[in-house]
Amino acid sequence: MSGELDGLRAVVTGGASGIGLATARLLAARGAQVAVLDLDPSGVPDPLVGFRADVADDESVRAAVAGVVERFGGLDILVNNAGIGAAGTVEDNPDEQWHKVFDVNVVGIVRVTRAALPALRSSANAAVVNTCSIAATAGLPQRALYSATKGAVLSLTLAMAADHVRDGIRVNCVNPGTVDTPWVARLLDAAADPAAERAALAARQPTGKLVKADDVAAAIAYLASPAAASVTGTALAVDGGMAGLRLRPAGS
Repeated sequence: MSGELDGLRAVVTGGASGIGLATARLLAARGAQVAVLDLDPSGVPDPLVGFRADVADDESVRAAVAGVVERFGGLDILVNNAGIGAAGTVEDNPDEQWHKVFDVNVVGIVRVTRAALPALRSSANAAVVNTCSIAATAGLPQRALYSATKGAVLSLTLAMAADHVRDGIRVNCVNPGTVDTPWVARLLDAAADPAAERAALAARQPTGKLVKADDVAAAIAYLASPAAASVTGTALAVDGGMAGLRLRPAGS
């Protein structure tokens, strides 16, 4: 697959760790020039180029995207990956937290895409990929706020795909299951029994294991590439079968 993205220019938000970093590295390995937008991009490895940006701040986003376009001479791929989590039922999160998580997870996508659209419209291979979640399509306990934002991301993806298909811009999303990332590691560390909680998260996916960040990155890279030229308005599940499989208990 090396060289598949030669000549293309990409931005990955939240690209300094987890799914974002795995995606940025893979896009670069396939030939793209890749810029990472993150609150702290100082540690991103070569050949990635870091730009500081807060997706909750429009001025910050516009400045970073303009910097990328100036440096690369254009933009072809946007991966909206930045996001934050939240645990709890509807009783547990105050209004301020609801506003904050929606501002990052949903309006953040709006801000970055809005800033990138002029450059994307000039590309012959324009693609936007949003990081959604299994939480958009399955009811998960203790994830009311997070699930609500990801449901919004799924609907937003479809609306964006309809709005921009005639601009020559494809828009899709990936729906990961529980991914072995630093954020999940922090959730596990906070659990009363981290080992038992990890086992429970792995067991709810039919494959019996957590999804790897590299697996999600591979799906994003496909949707971003010219190989997916006929794919738009699609949600690609990378969840170990969690969304669609209903297995009988082992041994039955």
